Amino acid sequence: MIFPKDLASLARFILSPECKSICILSGAGVSCASGIPDFRSPGGMYDTLEPKRITATEEERRLMAMDPTYVVEKNMFMRNSYPYLEVRRPFMLGTQQKKWKATIAHRFAELLHVKTSKLTRVYTQNIDGLDHQCQKIPTDKIVNVHGTLAEVACESCGADHDFDEFCQQVRTNIKDIYDVDSKAPSESSPIACRSCGRATVKPKTVLFGSGLPGEFFTKSELDMPSCDMLIVAGTSLVVSPANSLVYRVADEAVRLVINRDEVGQELGITYDQRKGRDFFMGGDCDEQFLKLVEELGWLGELGDIIDELPEESARLVKNAIVG
Repeated sequence: MIFPKDLASLARFILSPECKSICILSGAGVSCASGIPDFRSPGGMYDTLEPKRITATEEERRLMAMDPTYVVEKNMFMRNSYPYLEVRRPFMLGTQQKKWKATIAHRFAELLHVKTSKLTRVYTQNIDGLDHQCQKIPTDKIVNVHGTLAEVACESCGADHDFDEFCQQVRTNIKDIYDVDSKAPSESSPIACRSCGRATVKPKTVLFGSGLPGEFFTKSELDMPSCDMLIVAGTSLVVSPANSLVYRVADEAVRLVINRDEVGQELGITYDQRKGRDFFMGGDCDEQFLKLVEELGWLGELGDIIDELPEESARLVKNAIVG
């Protein structure tokens, strides 16, 4: 097999009979253009965390100051749900209000499915739910590797809770540590599970110390052997086991990396495009996916949904159409 060496040959491969199955592994970079905060980047949630503002014991605050990821650690949450709920309050409510829109990167997956029927699966490491705004992608083709903010359950007993009702309880029971909601309570109070009574109700995101959803393992075991192209987009590839998809695809599968930086070398990805199956498009995810959309001849279809895109994504599409 002759692997793609430039954008034109990459597009030809996607449209060719040789390519039958395409999977996408996405990370925070695909959502940046939506304006949703990135937890790990400078200026993100972890970087700006102020434990002293969070309802917690001094020992819990010390742990969060030492490592902000304790906010989403399972043992911490089971003892005290307030750090999780207070830190993620604006993200949960913003998700309910559809404050953020799916980007060009998300819409590429939708176009890929509609135009070619070759999209086998989107494995998203994001919890923002933006993939599900692309309603032409069947829901069974989207795997929320780390869960989602848009569904709610009790971490203790597993009972499902209505998302809108939960968000209303968040508004009335959980204080605002960011000082943006004047109607928020001054102190947090419990949100109890109506089934077991414990204050462990939260969105269905995977806490540190918990296992991933079973469908990640069952579907990836099914998908990877027959995947002809794996698109790795907007991810540092440092979180396992999601990053295992990179080396679980067949040796003849094309691996397209769309990211600001070169990643995954320790997983076997190489960046010498004169040889091998790995193809790198370096830069902003939306900009690079737009180039691929243009090369595939799908710009018109993207223009048809320009009003559904975030402002920055829409600007890029408009400029591309104008030429």
